[in-house]
Amino acid sequence: MENSIDALTDGLLRRLFVELEASGRHVHVTEAQAQQLFGHGLTPRRPLSQPGQYLCEERVSVKTPQGALHRVAVLGPPRREAQVEISYTDAVALKVRPPVRLSGDLAGTLPVTLVGPKGSVELGRGLMVARRHIHMHPDDAAAQHVADGDVVRLKTFTDRPVILEDVAVRVSPDFCTYAHLDYDEANGCGFRTGDLGMILR
Repeated sequence: MENSIDALTDGLLRRLFVELEASGRHVHVTEAQAQQLFGHGLTPRRPLSQPGQYLCEERVSVKTPQGALHRVAVLGPPRREAQVEISYTDAVALKVRPPVRLSGDLAGTLPVTLVGPKGSVELGRGLMVARRHIHMHPDDAAAQHVADGDVVRLKTFTDRPVILEDVAVRVSPDFCTYAHLDYDEANGCGFRTGDLGMILR
């Protein structure tokens, strides 16, 4: 009986809410760039919420001609092309104004330099402010009546509730369902681990 109630509760939550998650500044690199920066491949430290993704032991400095961020997290596994995802507050420290982009959409992103303990890498593009988005498993997307590529509003049930506009929906069987906010957005709405959001139409 208890298992049935748990399953029913879980099903209702999936139809109504999306768990929120704060995503800090981070870097993705290629295998070759990892060798250049660290002298070896990426070293997994702990898994992240998305299957197959992990936080690495390695850190880098992110530099522009006007500023720098140090000890920036590196996420694995290696990518086909490097990118650097930051918040607007980070952009102020770097004295640049990157475009807002979804991960993997590098068109028009800014050049930036990565510095590791063994070397540096000059990126001709890749610096972006991460667009707010929701990773969704197809089952959860069907329950919430949304599809890959949809753009929705998201109401946060946090200490300082807000309604976020222009939230991209990304659907894949490889995803676990989480709404990703950068630290500016998370701090602005008073986010705490375990908080939920609701998709609005």
